[in-house]
Amino acid sequence: MKLTTIFDTDNKLKELKTLEDAMAQQGFWNDQESANKTITKIKFIRAQTEEWVGLKEKISEILKLIEISHEENDTSLQDELSNEIDSLKKNYESLELKSLLSDKIDINNCYLYIHPGAGGTESCDWASMLMRMYLRWAEEHKYDVSIIDLQDGDEAGIDRVTLYIKGPYAYGYLKGESGVHRLVRISPFDANKRRHTSFASVYAYPEIDDSISIDIKEPDLRIDTYRSSGKGGQHVNTTDSAVRITHIPTGIVVTCQNERSQHKNKAVAMKMLRSKLYQFELGKKEKEIKEQENQKKEIAWGSQIRSYVFHPYNLIKDHRTGIETGNTGKVMDGDIDMFIDAYLKQSIANSSKSKSPK
Repeated sequence: MKLTTIFDTDNKLKELKTLEDAMAQQGFWNDQESANKTITKIKFIRAQTEEWVGLKEKISEILKLIEISHEENDTSLQDELSNEIDSLKKNYESLELKSLLSDKIDINNCYLYIHPGAGGTESCDWASMLMRMYLRWAEEHKYDVSIIDLQDGDEAGIDRVTLYIKGPYAYGYLKGESGVHRLVRISPFDANKRRHTSFASVYAYPEIDDSISIDIKEPDLRIDTYRSSGKGGQHVNTTDSAVRITHIPTGIVVTCQNERSQHKNKAVAMKMLRSKLYQFELGKKEKEIKEQENQKKEIAWGSQIRSYVFHPYNLIKDHRTGIETGNTGKVMDGDIDMFIDAYLKQSIANSSKSKSPK
């Protein structure tokens, strides 16, 4: 019996072998840029194929056990095999989702920016709720998370936060979360218990490694240092260790105040700037996003990608895919895979339509 999947493992392994053979050739490193691109591709294909190969092997083992149990009329293994099959189904669904992550940067780590929009204190509180939701999601998926930059709101919640989410496909999964998120609820800050609408923006950027060339000229940068305003130890709060870098030609600004030393904060901020500039250039080439910082959609009515309604009923709906659920508590505890899955599948379907002949 042959396992048929949406992922062509055999051809991917052949492609991997060809690339590895090329890497072993003399003079491979003479062209540094080409060599780095090849290594990045090898890394990407390996990550794609290893799990599929492992799944195929497990399925083959199960099929053999099923055949043996039928031949010997042994029913004692049925419950055990049933549990194994359920586990393999979940594994397959997970890998099927990963196979939709076809861009070479999908496998990268992710910077996630959350910023409140229209709504004042309400939106600051909403931004902190979204931060908690993504932290729970990352924890469930075994990702490492660092808070790179955090600014508390004046009265409640947060004025901004930058999360660094580290792990395979972090960016690929979270790229569809970019956009405006709208909340409708009875305000906990309103003595009259009126219903309020709040907005917050979320933007995902991939971490860019040295294999992708990003030209950053020193004269194009303005680097400011300041005292950290976030929570931290005495050293963090009493020295000018926080760093803000402005890329003058594009107006892109990045900040980092997480590390204890100014040198480390500058290094992290430069990595973040590379990521934002990569997205900026990618957006120009695709003619979809002219500027990531200066021409974002207004964080208010009409621009939201998802609505979270807590009153007068419970409903969370993604406006791009139509996926919705009434289990608001589960979603706010980080269970957002239904939205991620639907967005990726829709993106692949739309991409296929655009490439098909008219």
